[in-house]
Amino acid sequence: MGFGDTAKKIQTLADKAERTYQKINELREEVETTQSTVVETSERVQLLENEIAEQRAVLDAVAREVGVDLESVSTEAHITDAEAAATDGDGADATAESGGESGEQ
Repeated sequence: MGFGDTAKKIQTLADKAERTYQKINELREEVETTQSTVVETSERVQLLENEIAEQRAVLDAVAREVGVDLESVSTEAHITDAEAAATDGDGADATAESGGESGEQ
């Protein structure tokens, strides 16, 4: 009986080892896929950053040509974004205030 119990334990251990090996292979494949995705995403981001830089250069040239002050436009945009973010944090009051203002006009 001692040998039977030992054989059963060895078989159980072998089964667990096989499942562990399969899981490790699955995880390895997932890591490789993730690494590939990260590399592809990085390449796409770099291309987009280059494209945005080119577009920015064109916009700057056009703005200078027509006399637009880019710094003031950028400052206004940042102020507007900051104000929107501030009112989003307090949405109920902002909605009530804007509703009251439009009703008065």
